[in-house]
Amino acid sequence: MLNAFAITDIGRKRKLNQDFVFASEQAVGKLPNLFIVADGMGGHNAGDYASKYTVETIVEEIGRSEEELSVKSIRQAIEIANDKIRQKANEDITLHGMGTTVVAASCIDNVLEVANVGDSRLYIIGEEIRQVTRDHSLVEEMVRMGGLERDAARNHPEKNIITRAIGADRTVEVDFFTVDLTEGDVVLMCSDGLTNMLEDKEIFEIVHGQKDIRLAAEALVKAANDNGGKDNIAVILIEP
Repeated sequence: MLNAFAITDIGRKRKLNQDFVFASEQAVGKLPNLFIVADGMGGHNAGDYASKYTVETIVEEIGRSEEELSVKSIRQAIEIANDKIRQKANEDITLHGMGTTVVAASCIDNVLEVANVGDSRLYIIGEEIRQVTRDHSLVEEMVRMGGLERDAARNHPEKNIITRAIGADRTVEVDFFTVDLTEGDVVLMCSDGLTNMLEDKEIFEIVHGQKDIRLAAEALVKAANDNGGKDNIAVILIEP
């Protein structure tokens, strides 16, 4: 039986937690389970509103969807969330310019369906750690184009500039991934408040060094804070 644990933490530098998580081991609409991490952006109150409202909208839309194809139901829900966030921003000047990343996943018969917009990530941790999602960020684009070395990207001054977000444009482009899971795999979904503070190797060692996923998630948050805690931290760990 699938087992999951989700946690967010404000970190050590921020006054507001703009990360929001949703984790349901039970069915949501036609999906047998659903997990979402969102990392909001915007001025005071706007970032946390964007992440929370986006996640709630996605869950609501998937819950009422009659679409049998998981990818299609998730895509439609994200597109509706994008429209609603833009509408709210237009109606309220204090929310102008808000947006959020989203990484969403559902495990269906040992196959993981993944959607992402922005730079929140999903990893598979088994005998090694593997990043499934691809960051939609300026620095990642520079790496892919060959203009920046991967090692230099980690501390680049423009690392926080993302190229896609819910609410940023009239239409939203969503990346989808399908992953076959094997016995012993652990799924990690997280915001960049974790990955900016910890190397992939450190994440791998922490997850494997704990006896259960709740302790592993709490240890990841503690390690990120011990390394500076410069941003909010969101973590979901899933044992399929």
